[in-house]
Amino acid sequence: MSLIRNIQFTELLKADGCLREFNFRRSSADGKIVFNVDVTDGRNNRIYFQMQKKDADWKIQEQELPAWVIKNETNFAELIEKELSESEPA
Repeated sequence: MSLIRNIQFTELLKADGCLREFNFRRSSADGKIVFNVDVTDGRNNRIYFQMQKKDADWKIQEQELPAWVIKNETNFAELIEKELSESEPA
């Protein structure tokens, strides 16, 4: 049995003209590594989405999301890669 190391982190990013707190949590779904991400919108409604690695890039899984979330997909991918590289055992 292989173990998946728990990774959770929070980053502040400017999105839709506001500084927003994005929470990332690594998990496994159907044997694939995914990151569950959540953030609040301007009305304090929580938005949830997942990112999965496809063709060497982290991508938002298909669902209807605000444009300001989708526009930051590359930023999310960079944050995930940075966190993964820092959490690798030496």
